[in-house]
Amino acid sequence: MEVDPRMKPLRSPRLAHLLLCLGLLSCAWSHAAEAQTVRVGVYANEPKIFADASGQPTGILGELLQAMANEEKWQLQTVPCAWQQCLQLLQEGEIDLLPDVAFSEERARLMDFHQVPSLFSWSQLYSHEELRLHSVLDLRGLRIAALEGSIQYQYLQSLLDSFGLQAQMIALSDLRQGFAMVHDGDADAVVANQLFGDYHVANYRLSATPIMFQPAQLFYATPKGENRNLLEAIDRHLQNWQASPGSIYFQVLQRWSGEAQRRSIPVLFWWGLALLAALLTLAIGGSLLLRRQVADKTRHLKASEARLNTILDSVEAHIYIKDPQLRYQYANRKVCELFGRTVDQVIGHTDADFFDSETAQALGINDRRVLAGERIENEETNRDRQGRNERTYFSVKLPLRAADDSIYALCGISTDITEHKKNLEQIHQLAYYDALTGLPNRRLLLEHLQFALARSARSGREGALLFIDLDNFKQLNDTLGHDMGDLLLQQVSSRLLDQVRLEDNLSRLGGDEFVLILENLDPEPQAAIAIIEQVADKLLRALARPFELPGYSHSGSASIGVALFSQPYDKPEELLKHADLAMYEAKAAGRNTLCFFDPRMQEALAARATLEHELRRALSEGQLLLHYQPQVDEQGELLGAEALIRWRHPQRGLVPPGEFIPLAESTGLILPMGRWILHTACRQLAAWADDPQRAELTVAINVSARQFHHPDFVADVLTALKETGAAPHRLELELTESQLVQDIEALIDKMGQLKAHGVRFSLDDFGTGYSSLSYLKRLPLDQLKIDRSFVHDLLDNASDTAIVRTILALGQELELRVIAEGVESEAQRDALLRLGCRHFQGYLYGAPQPAEQIGAHGRATLALHLGSA
Repeated sequence: MEVDPRMKPLRSPRLAHLLLCLGLLSCAWSHAAEAQTVRVGVYANEPKIFADASGQPTGILGELLQAMANEEKWQLQTVPCAWQQCLQLLQEGEIDLLPDVAFSEERARLMDFHQVPSLFSWSQLYSHEELRLHSVLDLRGLRIAALEGSIQYQYLQSLLDSFGLQAQMIALSDLRQGFAMVHDGDADAVVANQLFGDYHVANYRLSATPIMFQPAQLFYATPKGENRNLLEAIDRHLQNWQASPGSIYFQVLQRWSGEAQRRSIPVLFWWGLALLAALLTLAIGGSLLLRRQVADKTRHLKASEARLNTILDSVEAHIYIKDPQLRYQYANRKVCELFGRTVDQVIGHTDADFFDSETAQALGINDRRVLAGERIENEETNRDRQGRNERTYFSVKLPLRAADDSIYALCGISTDITEHKKNLEQIHQLAYYDALTGLPNRRLLLEHLQFALARSARSGREGALLFIDLDNFKQLNDTLGHDMGDLLLQQVSSRLLDQVRLEDNLSRLGGDEFVLILENLDPEPQAAIAIIEQVADKLLRALARPFELPGYSHSGSASIGVALFSQPYDKPEELLKHADLAMYEAKAAGRNTLCFFDPRMQEALAARATLEHELRRALSEGQLLLHYQPQVDEQGELLGAEALIRWRHPQRGLVPPGEFIPLAESTGLILPMGRWILHTACRQLAAWADDPQRAELTVAINVSARQFHHPDFVADVLTALKETGAAPHRLELELTESQLVQDIEALIDKMGQLKAHGVRFSLDDFGTGYSSLSYLKRLPLDQLKIDRSFVHDLLDNASDTAIVRTILALGQELELRVIAEGVESEAQRDALLRLGCRHFQGYLYGAPQPAEQIGAHGRATLALHLGSA
């Protein structure tokens, strides 16, 4: 046992010896009574842990453990083992403590760790300098040695697989074996923790490559559920030591961080001595002239140094010089401001006095490379002593050489690029991510899709593109506002992310459109489709749950279109288009469902595009016309006619409205088409007013929901009446029940404005929608129309009879005229008469015909219908 040299000697030697012996006996007895034997697994991993000549653990973690053992009265029993064997012995309980274990979730299930990391490290590749490895991509085809069973081995193997790189992994039982294999040419590179690699690299004439990965926290580990007291003691010592810069923890780190380089004496120093000798000789000779010259030169040197310091202090960069022991020898104003110290307080200190241990360690690695003769340019991330105030610098460091080419110091210039990095990150975020949801945008989606397609082609695995579009999102946006719509999109994004795997790629294409990329699916089509359907079903069920918005609960759904990677396509954008087409098919199939792309969809799209082009020409070239179907009373007297739009195609003849009206609705052509119909019908109404036999006819126009809700609709109607001279009280506008569910208050307001000018209103297809009677009584209506579907089965279906009777009774109570459409037989007419209906329209009284063929007697009503006859 060593006696602490700091102990003061006692005045009586005999008494001192006696007390010393008693102390030794007391310590020995206490140790024997309380010592705990700790079996420590030791493997060769210098400088962190290895066995010394006496078999005791040494190295950084070994010495720290010895210090803890001395204080805790542990009796350390070394158990030599190879790494994989050490792990096995620990799990079997054959050893009590294993140093130098990197934490991972998998290992935490098999063994216990303390809380405070004992050491920080990372993995690095080492090779011959001639190999020039710069990135993971350079490892293709190489032989790479790594410790068997280590996290490094598993991580590097998965990293190579993720890049699709073929490389030979060589399993090692000892890291020195790997360095020897690279030295002898039996391997191209070896992966090791940085501390071990930097410690041994010179012995094998290898160099560290820029390929670093997997920063790790190192711990002492115990068998699962055992030796909790060991871990608690280790945490207590580490926490106390790491809080004190002068503790044994930092002394051990300093001692094992690498061989201190002997500071060489600069050549200029010897020249200075020679100059001093010459000056002394001249002084002895009493040369006053030379002393004057020396004084002048000194003044010039000081002036030059002052000017140089002024220049360096004015530069907006951190400029410094460090000696071989990495102590600051010069620091400009920016360096002093960074540290919050004066120049005198900076000179002679190392980075460990100004930065946290991790930063100081990283800076030391770069600095030692420069002192070895390398010029480096790279980014460095620094934190203060408390691990806060993180800043990023672009540093250029180069060695300073003496006249004999020896390196006596390094010079560094570091520029703070923290804000520049943040700006670049913000620019990247704006360029590649959606600002509302944070998901990748269309630009990044196409990049991800291109990589996914390439991976699928290499692996032979199937992939899929899911195009997700919310149903009726525009309705929510229009009624509740865009702010509420944005909140819904954010909630939708969150729900979708909760349903997908980490490896899946979810993007927001724009508006209410989202795209999901699924990869690595089964190459067998039916199996892949089954998985896709499961995923889509999860997404649809998640989006069907109500969304809680401020003051409003929204229930919605989505339509999903799917395109498989294996389907033919020319470029990624075309695959996206295929999924988009399939999504529209899902909407056409009733929404809230899934649809896979079929090549026939492409043909339908081409036909639709052709039809849209021809319809636009029809509007501009006057190919549209109106036909009229008579309306009569119970005596068969002509009351009016319903106008039906027709398209006289140059090649196809008359095109049924059912083929082009839905297209006009979806493309927005319904607006110019509706204006044309309005003006044409009003002109016809004005023309009949000049004919005494037709002067009493009125015109009713069935207006589409999109046209009615347009801001200029009221102005368009009044302009048409004014320009044509048609009588407003003979114009009747027909609405459908579906229009009543969209902004009913605005609808009533517009109807009231037109009603004030005499325009009449009729509710078309009554009974087929979801009209609310509370709304119905508020509408300024003049007429209800019984839908043809009730008339068609009137003779055979008691339910239809009951519905017609109810509509007639409702019309009577509300003082509204009721007309039945679709009357094709006398039996239907007679049944309607028995129920109380007095107004009719249908083929029994005449098919749709040109205006000039409409009868010239009695009164009639002319109605414009945008759907099929």
